[in-house]
Amino acid sequence: MLCLASGGGQQGPILAAAGARVTVFDNSPRQLGQDQMVAERDGLKLRTVLGDMRDLSAFGDATFDVVFHPVSNPFVPDVAAVWRECFRVLRPGGTLLAGFLNPDVYLFDHEALDQRGELNVVHKLPYSDLTHYSAEERATKFGAEAPLEYSHTLTDQITGQLAAGFVLTGFSEAPHQSNASAQYMSHYFATLAVKPI
Repeated sequence: MLCLASGGGQQGPILAAAGARVTVFDNSPRQLGQDQMVAERDGLKLRTVLGDMRDLSAFGDATFDVVFHPVSNPFVPDVAAVWRECFRVLRPGGTLLAGFLNPDVYLFDHEALDQRGELNVVHKLPYSDLTHYSAEERATKFGAEAPLEYSHTLTDQITGQLAAGFVLTGFSEAPHQSNASAQYMSHYFATLAVKPI
């Protein structure tokens, strides 16, 4: 099983504890360090690999039975390469479980939303930290080391999987557990897709 862009010591160790042979792939050494720490602490076997989710050349074709891809796509400007690579590394009949953000969450001023519960529409979609803020504004708002974020259309997320060759077999959505906009819309979507045999 490939936990794609899933570092942080959460999903990978849980899946390893359930008996899966897990490879955690992430672009953050710090996040991968969390997985290694939890695995060592709890006596779990898992492998960590550093890299960009759009380039899985570290793995051969048809390497994995399952790709688990949590809500990580906001950190790449183009998701088409992610779906193509997921398709390539899955064995025929393999499963992709992917989570992603509702693109509408990027409409709002997140500071006003998080601090005061105000739903102020300030951004045009598609959203990108690069086009909506200067480098100085990004550093002040999010911190100098914060990763860049990008919104993606549902066409990019869902039709992108279909274009890569997947067959969608499931879809689910859920609200944010504490965000003020949760009473109006779902924040998270998840798809279940299969690589045809």
